[in-house]
Amino acid sequence: MAFLNNNFLALPQTYLFSEIARRVSVFKEQNPEADIIRMGIGDVTLPIVPAVIEALHSAVDQMGTKDGFHGYGPEQGYDFLRETIQKHDFTDNGIEIALDEIFVSDGAKSDTGNIGDILSKNNIIAVTDPVYPVYVDTNVMAGRGGELNDGKWSNIVYLPCTKENGFVPALPTEKVDIIYLCYPNNPTGTTLTRSQLKVWVDYAKKNDALILFDAAYEAFIKDDDVPHSIYEIEGAKDCAIEFRSFSKTAGFTGLRCGYTVIPKTVKAVADNGEKVSLNPLWNRRQCTKFNGTAYIIQKAAQAVYSDKGQSQVKEMIGYYMNNTKVMKSGLVEAGFEVFGGDNAPYIWIKTPQGITSWEFFDKLLNELYIVGTPGVGFGPSGEGYFRLTAFGDKDRTLEAIERIKKWKH
Repeated sequence: MAFLNNNFLALPQTYLFSEIARRVSVFKEQNPEADIIRMGIGDVTLPIVPAVIEALHSAVDQMGTKDGFHGYGPEQGYDFLRETIQKHDFTDNGIEIALDEIFVSDGAKSDTGNIGDILSKNNIIAVTDPVYPVYVDTNVMAGRGGELNDGKWSNIVYLPCTKENGFVPALPTEKVDIIYLCYPNNPTGTTLTRSQLKVWVDYAKKNDALILFDAAYEAFIKDDDVPHSIYEIEGAKDCAIEFRSFSKTAGFTGLRCGYTVIPKTVKAVADNGEKVSLNPLWNRRQCTKFNGTAYIIQKAAQAVYSDKGQSQVKEMIGYYMNNTKVMKSGLVEAGFEVFGGDNAPYIWIKTPQGITSWEFFDKLLNELYIVGTPGVGFGPSGEGYFRLTAFGDKDRTLEAIERIKKWKH
């Protein structure tokens, strides 16, 4: 008889976005003529830019030749991509990151979940609240969650981010070992300034904590005082792992590529008390469990950094950020309290007085045929808030905002 990992049984059986899809499906069956505008799940909608498509075609053609064929690649990523990442994202910005500290993968979601493989289940985890569900769920799967009570796991420390504290989390008042930070933030669309992020780096160094920093949305930053990388902060290379993604930056949600940076100076404590570098342990994990990102995908990712690629990607990001401007101004005009959206493709709305997140979801769907994401799905502090994304079509976004402005909510 095989035995289960019972931690999976402790998880709520419905994943947030699966529940949204279920409700929309039921509504669509009952209202087949409804013109639904989807502004919920953060998938991109614009096609992949031409520079990337050209690189994909070229790489595919190479794979059809004897000299150009590539089989198993290096688990850490091909040097041509890692060198490009190293120069463009770090060296050119005054940050020293070694080539063997960069690990190419199939996306930030995978790596933020898999990083727990090399970390003890005895670690005390802290998350900002609301939070990207993957951070919490993967720790529950690994046995770090404890018991679920009123939307909170007993062994996880929640750091509220709400209107009252300006969406800036307070430092933990109890011992924590690992801290998840995502900035620009998903779901709230808010950011931390350089000085605000330095507070966290200083805390981590003083308390021997590890920061897991998700920078998946750094390409959307426009304010000079918002760091693109945690390694812009002095001391971060001693206490932080950074995750990056091409999904939203370059529309790679259907290609899957990202990378993780683990400086060799980032360490954790072994059972014998020795401080051990996490870099070689992650390398060992990847060599055992991961066969590397496909050659053609890595060539596509490299093209993102070309002059043409950068120009085209910036135009695409500008398209989405224009959607956020339209959404934010329209929602304010409609009388809503709105947060985020200045350096991120997410708008965070305060629901009208007395309406829960799921009640607001149902009203928006049933009365306006618009789909968003209930804030409570991201954690207890998300109750009373609602997320809309800017990744839709421009005309459909305009239509959605016009519906909302005419709505008697």
